[in-house]
Amino acid sequence: MMTTDPRLCPDARRIKVISFDEAAELAYFGAKVLHPATVLPAIQKNIPVFVLNSHNPTCEGTKITARAPHCKNIFKAIALKKKITLVEVAAPRRLLVHGYLKSIFELFDQHGVAVDVVSTSEVSVSVTAETNEAIPSLAADLAKLADVKYEGRKAIVCLVGESLRDTPGVAAKVFSLLENVKIRMISQGASEINLTFVIEEEDAAEVVRRLHGAFFAEADPEVFA
Repeated sequence: MMTTDPRLCPDARRIKVISFDEAAELAYFGAKVLHPATVLPAIQKNIPVFVLNSHNPTCEGTKITARAPHCKNIFKAIALKKKITLVEVAAPRRLLVHGYLKSIFELFDQHGVAVDVVSTSEVSVSVTAETNEAIPSLAADLAKLADVKYEGRKAIVCLVGESLRDTPGVAAKVFSLLENVKIRMISQGASEINLTFVIEEEDAAEVVRRLHGAFFAEADPEVFA
């Protein structure tokens, strides 16, 4: 496993050791080397997992374990998920109506549209999903409940690291690097080890390179190679 996609950042580093929780977050948000379900039996039995490279048999790979050693870097890795659609549902007339959110997510389920990131306010809900042919029909059904807009060509950037638990000002450090980037959604707090945000797909590569350059210029030799 790498600190980010080496096709975007040729200076991406190998992660020597990572926790199950961190690996699962990265796998869900686009790290293609590992499927989240593959590590579930190992998590249940607390068995370390090694991710190796068949094209480079001499490489030590990445060890995934229940508790990874403390890392001097705030983040372990940056994942990118493209081809995302942002769905915005707004219904002022349904303010505080019981069952409103339930009815929205039931429609996502009925149309087989999996949700990645959710942000809510008193009168609106913003949701991201992988772009697919079911979204127009989903939006038509959602429009029976509320005002609906959806936009494609978005991307999710996910920064993962157990040091987020104890590091103040993480969001400020991240977004100070992205002052000229349009941020469409932010999610932090649902997971203690994950900071996720949504941007325009055309900005994704530059954003990942900028963040990786800032947070991995110096890498903890105990954790990265």
